Amino acid sequence: MIGADDGGHIMVTGDVGAFPVHAHETIFREVTPMKITRKVKAILDNYGADSPGVKANLARILMQGKLGGTGKLVILPVDQGFEHGPARSFAVNPDAYDPHYHYQLAIDAGLSAYAAPLGMIEAGADKFAGQIPTIMKINSSNSLARGGDAPSQAITGSVAEALRLGCSAVGFTIYPGSDAAFDMIGQFQDMAAEAKALGLAVVLWSYPRGGGLSKPGETALDVAAYAAHMAALLGAHIIKVKPPSDHLEQDAARAVYESVGVDRTTLAERTRHIMQASFAGRRIVVFSGGAAKDREGLMEEIRGLRDGGANGSIIGRNTFQRPREEALDLLSEIIGIYKTGS
Repeated sequence: MIGADDGGHIMVTGDVGAFPVHAHETIFREVTPMKITRKVKAILDNYGADSPGVKANLARILMQGKLGGTGKLVILPVDQGFEHGPARSFAVNPDAYDPHYHYQLAIDAGLSAYAAPLGMIEAGADKFAGQIPTIMKINSSNSLARGGDAPSQAITGSVAEALRLGCSAVGFTIYPGSDAAFDMIGQFQDMAAEAKALGLAVVLWSYPRGGGLSKPGETALDVAAYAAHMAALLGAHIIKVKPPSDHLEQDAARAVYESVGVDRTTLAERTRHIMQASFAGRRIVVFSGGAAKDREGLMEEIRGLRDGGANGSIIGRNTFQRPREEALDLLSEIIGIYKTGS
């Protein structure tokens, strides 16, 4: 700790004792290193092909906040302004128009990371530097565009910008099932290769939609598992998918699911299958919160995800659309649910 004595001398106290220094002198001080827990070390060991830089950034996320060291995560994503527009995203809680509000919410709630597009990261990167790991969302869609059978997203950020702003990871969305999916996958591969080469972790939102998928099919168990597995195959470090329903979309997959008796009766069992599809749990998988829902419905969903072995949740509208104190209380309850299963 740095302070001053009665004579106005600068004093440094801490692990190396207390001593006076002059303002022009360089201060050397022992810093306690971040201690990686066994659970986090076991997770990092699953990424044996990755560089020390990537692993260090994954460790920063896994060791951050109230769930630090448990192997569980709760991340705040705020990309809804792109996806749904400002009023639909923030009018219900006007404080949320301010990017600093989201940084502070994530920090005060003790979350694992904060994910947002370029502009929102830029708006608070200096003021909140080092206080919480950030994930720059590099592509985005918007509700003014016509997706049809080929929904896609525009590139709205870059690996270079993420490095400039001190991000720990970059995020990207693909739409398995879309007629534009192959192009999105190619873009992701280019971005992921650049990010990994420079030591950044890679988060992939794998959201089935478009093409011949029905609306229920977007969260069908067989499709969600396919999307998670595809993300793992593409080399994502952290996979984001939606909580799966018990619906089966593909006839060929239904025949297999029914013949081998894959249990899809509860969210916990369906989550367990998603984890199985993600390299038998060797990849970090977090689940979205989706559209705003009542508190008990959300907590029931979180408990199901926890019981199925999920690594955590990435939850936006269900938190920042509530008043700040209510959001903090809700996030505290979510963190508590994951802690009991860690």
